[in-house]
Amino acid sequence: MRKNLDNLKATERLAKIIASNIRGGEVIELVSDVGGGKTTFTKFLVKALGSDDNVNSPTFTVSRVYSTPTKTIHHYDFYRLTDPQYVLQALQEQTQDSSSVTIIEWGGIVKNVLPTDRLIIKINKHPTKETARIMIFEVSAVHDYLLKGIE
Repeated sequence: MRKNLDNLKATERLAKIIASNIRGGEVIELVSDVGGGKTTFTKFLVKALGSDDNVNSPTFTVSRVYSTPTKTIHHYDFYRLTDPQYVLQALQEQTQDSSSVTIIEWGGIVKNVLPTDRLIIKINKHPTKETARIMIFEVSAVHDYLLKGIE
């Protein structure tokens, strides 16, 4: 599925739809170039899940945790990671926890330890509009409910 988003408000609306479908235990992998909007999308998603936490890129810390009324959000950025074993156990535990949602940026280094059942959102910058994005969704049948309501 592909979705063209004209501005940040459209991205926020999309994050709200996905947030409304989250049950817990999901892994969402965000793929884009530097500055593509991965952390911005995460901010909107965490907010839509009911958190007041300040969302920042975990590039230098590798991970951050955000609390919502019903879920714990684990946000990873593996841009600087060189060894996937560093996160293997944590990822395995979190993906089996129905009260957690895992969001991953720069997942290439850990692709062999990521669950195959996950939502992948590829975020591409629009060629002429600065805040517009083109999002391409890849989702397993197990998690296709996450895209319910997206037209």
